[in-house]
Amino acid sequence: MKQLLQSLFKYKTLSREEAKAILIEISQGKYSDFEISSFITVFAMRSITIAELQGFVDALLELSVPVDLGTHEVLDIVGTGGDGKNTFNISTLACFIVAGAGQKVVKQGNYGASSVSGSSNVIENMGYKFKNDSELLKKELAEANICFLHAPLFHPALKAVGAIRKSLGFRTFFNLLGPLVNPARPKFQLLGVYNLEAERLYNYFLQESGRQFAVVHSLDGYDEVSLTGDSKVITNAGERIFTPEALGKRQVFPEDIYGGDTPEAAAEIFKTIISGKGSWSQNAVVLANAALGLHCTGKYATYEDAYQAAVVSLESGKALNALNTLIALQ
Repeated sequence: MKQLLQSLFKYKTLSREEAKAILIEISQGKYSDFEISSFITVFAMRSITIAELQGFVDALLELSVPVDLGTHEVLDIVGTGGDGKNTFNISTLACFIVAGAGQKVVKQGNYGASSVSGSSNVIENMGYKFKNDSELLKKELAEANICFLHAPLFHPALKAVGAIRKSLGFRTFFNLLGPLVNPARPKFQLLGVYNLEAERLYNYFLQESGRQFAVVHSLDGYDEVSLTGDSKVITNAGERIFTPEALGKRQVFPEDIYGGDTPEAAAEIFKTIISGKGSWSQNAVVLANAALGLHCTGKYATYEDAYQAAVVSLESGKALNALNTLIALQ
């Protein structure tokens, strides 16, 4: 590790094979916390290359616990995190709206590392029991249209860096890896990123993957469609800037999508919104993200069609029913 760090400190980069090898060695416990912290910090001081990203993803997928859900025709909606905005759990809520609209969802998530409440925090608070049993997950997917993969149960490599990431408290390259290593290998993905550089990297990576995708970044810094400003959206077909009005009917304010100061507060916001009692702004943001997810599957002729399907899912109670069905199976 010492020689590798010296090389990286001289602004050299890793090949895809080198990146894969070093992350595998980290997962095997070959290095101290200090060495791993130094390695992580390098990538907080410079951009990760596409080769490094590919190598790290290769390593995590090779080391992951396999899951067979009988289909890859599923969607994941996930953000990188690390935007420092502390919004409520927008992507997780969007997943339940999508499930309520009839599209199967395999949501991968984790506890918050740089935010108050990650997706794992909020869904655990709802009563969900984390598992990596394919048959149980398959049953959830069949009956509720959604199941949840708690990342540490599927990625043993993450255990080696979990405490370090938490103690560092800042965004790391692991934020970039998480959305790309769903072991269910979903065919459809809506991915939110924290800056334009990450969006460019994801575009290069996903164009080669064969998946149908949309990568979003709100230009005022959010890793999702926030409706607080314009959003850049990149899909298989190209890229475009959208106004809040185009995606969510009107602009909202940052305070409208605040996620609370504790995991418990975040869970209460989640329950309020999925029960159909959210504010206009909260609903608009969730619906916009759900609509983009639905639209990227190619099953809707227009974005407006996908948006209306999301509205019906939330307002009819189908999204809430997906949650209740999922929790009843625990």
